Amino acid sequence: MDARAWDQRYAASELVWSREPNQFVAAELADLAPGTAVDLAAGEGRNAIWLASRGWSATAVDFSQVALDKGARLADEAGIELDGTVSWVCADATTWQPAEPVDLVVVAYLQLPAEDRRRAVRSAVTMLRPGGTLLLVAHDSTNLTEGTGGPQDPDVLMTADDVLDDLSGLDVEVLHAERVAREVRSADEHGGEERRTAWDCLVRVVRR
Repeated sequence: MDARAWDQRYAASELVWSREPNQFVAAELADLAPGTAVDLAAGEGRNAIWLASRGWSATAVDFSQVALDKGARLADEAGIELDGTVSWVCADATTWQPAEPVDLVVVAYLQLPAEDRRRAVRSAVTMLRPGGTLLLVAHDSTNLTEGTGGPQDPDVLMTADDVLDDLSGLDVEVLHAERVAREVRSADEHGGEERRTAWDCLVRVVRR
């Protein structure tokens, strides 16, 4: 899917994703001291805005200008609550690099074929200063058969082991590499609430 298709998707609804940060991003990063961060393939920037609310200087990078414009509006609405800042950059997540090394890179639900994903993940590590953190959360390959929702194209799904293979040869310390469950709620046919499980992969590494 190209940038124009994502522009159309983001333009078609008020919000494609929630205003809240991804639950795993919030859980994994809540205790990190604020610094500089990149939210790669940020979409509407929910994770970047959350980081800014905690004092981070965050850069949200995405190839959809429509998504970034919506994110900037959300950040303006939350401005009084932001202790840090958010910058918005329209660029290719597989090739863009910051001017200076950063303390954190978040990659949440980047949907790319394996070769492009590998390029993006390796590029993300090179953005980090020594001691910096990369956190990746994505739809797990097993979600296609065992979970609910998410892309139905196996070419853009992955496992934690796939991501570790992408990082082969880079000097990183692996803190977490696992499959994690995410509860998804939806209305059932009787007007009640149905709960299902979606499976994600989570990888957290520190650059040495």
